[in-house]
Amino acid sequence: MNISNFDLNLLRVLDMLLREQNVSRAAERLALTQPTVSNALARLRDLLGDPLLVRVGRSMRPTPRALALEGPIRAALQQIEQTLGGADSFDPQLSHRQLRIALTDFAEQLCMPRLLVTLQTQAPHLRVDVQHLMPSLPAEALDRGELDLVLGRFDELPARYERRHWRSETLRVALRQGHPDVEGALDLQTFLDLRHLWVHGGQTRGMVDQWLAEQGLARRIVYTTPNYLQAAHLAASSDLCVVLPTALAVHFARLLPLQLFDLPFALEPFQLELVHLAHRQHDPALAWLVERIMEIGARPA
Repeated sequence: MNISNFDLNLLRVLDMLLREQNVSRAAERLALTQPTVSNALARLRDLLGDPLLVRVGRSMRPTPRALALEGPIRAALQQIEQTLGGADSFDPQLSHRQLRIALTDFAEQLCMPRLLVTLQTQAPHLRVDVQHLMPSLPAEALDRGELDLVLGRFDELPARYERRHWRSETLRVALRQGHPDVEGALDLQTFLDLRHLWVHGGQTRGMVDQWLAEQGLARRIVYTTPNYLQAAHLAASSDLCVVLPTALAVHFARLLPLQLFDLPFALEPFQLELVHLAHRQHDPALAWLVERIMEIGARPA
């Protein structure tokens, strides 16, 4: 294809069609007429040699070719917008930008109350939308522009992502005050004999069970939940034992009748990181938000 003959405005139409999967809604969001968007789609189909969106019942669905184009086109449009806008185009006091972050409920509790205080004074109109983070990196959502930033634990990442260390965390054991099976220190055998609540977060095995398995040991898990905040309340109102990130355990021990113990074995701290597409570092709004979150990570919980 000769790019010199390609109308780049068509990419904006394609991006919105892939977002909305509906010609009328795409036209409304682009402030264009429906026939104009329909004509643009016809031109795109001819230029790219693919139907791009096909009707399935009452809705339209992207073809494999369209899905392959969606992420790169959206990233290119964002890059053009950021380049032409320039670094001075973002004023946190005036911006109405919407930024989308994926993180666990633990990281949300650790970060967001402080971030909201900052936003209230420094960026009162900025909107932050939070989504739940599963164990694996939501690469597709990041690549498509459906997410701007993630905060969590990750292993190896493709080179197209920028990662920044946010903070290190350890683990503590939480039990209700007056628990009948624990007196004084918590040794390994007592820990194994307790009835455990496990916050799985979509994982098949966490750090504690990985270590135990390496020693040929196992604990007795009788209840699982994906929610750290609910886990603390359940432990406070039952005889279940729960392992929580230290910052969260200390927070809830101030609010609930919980007692905290060190793990009866040594585990390395785990790392929380901020991750976004590398080319998005030139987005002044995202860069500003990342720096505010980094400042929170540098302060004690």
